[in-house]
Amino acid sequence: MSARTPTPWPLVALFTAGYLAAYLLPTTVGRLDAGLPLSATQAGAVGSLLLLSSASAGFLLASRVDRFGPRALARAGLLLAAAGFGTAALSSALPLVVGGAMAGGFGSGTATTVAATGIAGRPDPHRVTTLGLFGVSGLAGTLYLTIPHLGPGHGYPLAAIACTALVALSLTGRLPARTPASHAVRPVGPLPHRRPGLLLAGAMLFWSLAQNSLWGVSGRIGLAQAGLTEVEVGAVFAVALGAGLLGTLGAGVLGPRLGRALPIGAGTALIAGCIALSAAATDLTSFAAGEITWNTVYPVVLSYVIGLAASMDPRGRWAVLVGSASSLGTACGPLTGSLLSARAGYPAMGTVLAAGLLLVGVPMTLVALRPRHATQIVELPVAEATAVEIPVPEIPVVEIAVAEIPVVEIPLEGVPAQREAYGTAGPRHTGATTAAPPGPAGP
Repeated sequence: MSARTPTPWPLVALFTAGYLAAYLLPTTVGRLDAGLPLSATQAGAVGSLLLLSSASAGFLLASRVDRFGPRALARAGLLLAAAGFGTAALSSALPLVVGGAMAGGFGSGTATTVAATGIAGRPDPHRVTTLGLFGVSGLAGTLYLTIPHLGPGHGYPLAAIACTALVALSLTGRLPARTPASHAVRPVGPLPHRRPGLLLAGAMLFWSLAQNSLWGVSGRIGLAQAGLTEVEVGAVFAVALGAGLLGTLGAGVLGPRLGRALPIGAGTALIAGCIALSAAATDLTSFAAGEITWNTVYPVVLSYVIGLAASMDPRGRWAVLVGSASSLGTACGPLTGSLLSARAGYPAMGTVLAAGLLLVGVPMTLVALRPRHATQIVELPVAEATAVEIPVPEIPVVEIAVAEIPVVEIPLEGVPAQREAYGTAGPRHTGATTAAPPGPAGP
């Protein structure tokens, strides 16, 4: 049994820094609404622009990580994330807040792209994915407990994302400057498994849209409909993300034992029920039950989906494209949730989103059930053979003197033998030869 490969902590840090903006979306949108001259729908639109910018980075850079190099691209993305979110956090001018959030989102998406590409090239992508989800869930849960005690204002969650990007930047020196030659595997054709890959990407867009439509307005549901304080809502989110850590650990322990179809299909159906429960919550008990159960199952399903996408292309292109489609759905979520809740109310919005999740869970499960037989052409460098002369020692010839043996003639008396009394060895009167015994079978 081979030893477990060392943990790629730079990839885990990139994953955490890239996904943190999406995990802090409820408090970010809620504080934009409270601290700036924005309506609830406009604040949701700003959150959507942030995540849309993040998704566009994945679509633009999915096939260019090898060209720019993982280290340089990761550093550029993290610096942009720190500068953009830092500017948005320190400014109260609406154009700077929106522009900084979009620039920071593009930087976060760049970091996520490098992380997804690197994870797909690992021999254990599911393990690294679960570690990344563990990191971002734990950090987001800690921030949900901390931010309400720091005071009002939109800058605290944005500043937290910027600081996380700077911390991840310190680990990028351990990333390769160029993609290792051992990972330079060229699949046959431009992109393998095109149809199931496109189906999975399209389903993931709506999967993320449905969930983040609720996630973007969950804070307002807790405050307005369930009658909770900001501290209570933050505590519920922290416990929910802590439960997400347990779900992530469970996914890491299970690994591929259950396959991918069962966790994706059954998990999506369970998430749909949690969304309906949380959207209809009118007190702490129902709100906490929906949010905690939902956040427990969500990272489990997400880890299997990312692992499924990574298994479809060893260069990580489907992992990046499916992740970008998910980010696109995430980006549209806050605005969609704001519009649906404003027009139909939170319970009706939850029912619509739950029904949509059940529908998109079907093609995702079918893709997970589909066997994949990837054909790859791997270029291996062949060393030039060098002729080596091996000296052979001269073998001396030994002459052995043989003594001459005298010949003694013995006279025989009697009747001379008839010549026909003797013949050749073997059976007489047959021209057939005996077959050789069978040997070992050839290749």
